[in-house]
Amino acid sequence: MTAAYLFLGIAAIPFIYYLIAIFSSWRYFKQPVKPPDAEFHPPVSNLKPIRGLDPEAYENLASFCRQDYPDYEIVLCIDSDDQEVIAVVEKLQANFPQRSIRVLYGSGRVAANDKVAKLARLVEEAAHEVLVISDSDVRVRPDYLRQVTAPLRDPKIGAVTCFYTPTAINTFTDHLQTAGMTSDFYAGVLVAWQLDGIKFALGPTIATTRARLAGFGGYASIENQPADDLLVGRLIAEQGYAVALLPYVIETVPDYHSLRALFLKRLRWLVVMRHMRPSGHLGLLLTQGLPWSIAAIVVHPSAAVALAYLGTYYFLRVAMTWTIGIHGLKQPRFWKQMPLIPLWDALAFCIWLASFLRKSIRWRGADYYIREGKLVPVKD
Repeated sequence: MTAAYLFLGIAAIPFIYYLIAIFSSWRYFKQPVKPPDAEFHPPVSNLKPIRGLDPEAYENLASFCRQDYPDYEIVLCIDSDDQEVIAVVEKLQANFPQRSIRVLYGSGRVAANDKVAKLARLVEEAAHEVLVISDSDVRVRPDYLRQVTAPLRDPKIGAVTCFYTPTAINTFTDHLQTAGMTSDFYAGVLVAWQLDGIKFALGPTIATTRARLAGFGGYASIENQPADDLLVGRLIAEQGYAVALLPYVIETVPDYHSLRALFLKRLRWLVVMRHMRPSGHLGLLLTQGLPWSIAAIVVHPSAAVALAYLGTYYFLRVAMTWTIGIHGLKQPRFWKQMPLIPLWDALAFCIWLASFLRKSIRWRGADYYIREGKLVPVKD
């Protein structure tokens, strides 16, 4: 009987994590938001590594041409044989002749991580010291450049990153992904902010400088590694600079065409995490409230235990999602995702288990092993 009660105590550990996540999120979003300094607007090179055509690609890129910012360029690195992307870029140049839009063809490098190889060339050929790096599925408002560059006025800030939400939530997969992003991924980000500070960056936006990148060897030094956004933030933080996480929200266009695509992308993230942060990956077990609650009911089957554990689990998960998505990110549409939280948690637990069985990752149509933190192509 003592062992059963001990297990009930262990099964309640995820609830402690949920409370920390709620506190961290509330504290983060309670901070006063400083408006950008109108006098600080250094010239910016907006860097875009592109491979393949994202949904709504033209409108995504056009949003960067509509910036309320005095001096910036847009530099894209694309594949020379990607006619669909070339057509979109040519349309962009024709419709925004007042903007400096430069195109580089190919990275000129041989690397496992093509995106990072492209970024290495983009940084080399950028005209300005301040760099804003963003994915090609990102869509932004006219104040974007002012917001994400503003913290760089502080010499202690080495990089800036921000949250992102989907442009639209149409399919069941979109709803499920949004539930996971808001209640799971962002919760982990904000707990990290509370406990240890932000020592990583989020891929959709990284604002930094050439000097901060050069301080760790630049993108060329990580061109054969996965998770470049995590690495860039970590390597800048290791130089003694802070990574600023803004409450500012940008948008990304969903590209999850099926539940399988969502499963595989999330699986890739977790396999990378297992290799790069093994203790953090293993520690995810103690954040899984749903399986622990079910296990508690199995060990001590009673109506009281079922009500206490499942009721507490769902209440805290909804409170986390509300605090982050609705109160913090000002996204009232996220109410629709609340009923999907248990389904996401069940899926996330299955993906976590599957990540221990996966020896390789699939990325951009190719398979790779991760050996000593580097991508190694799987030979047929």
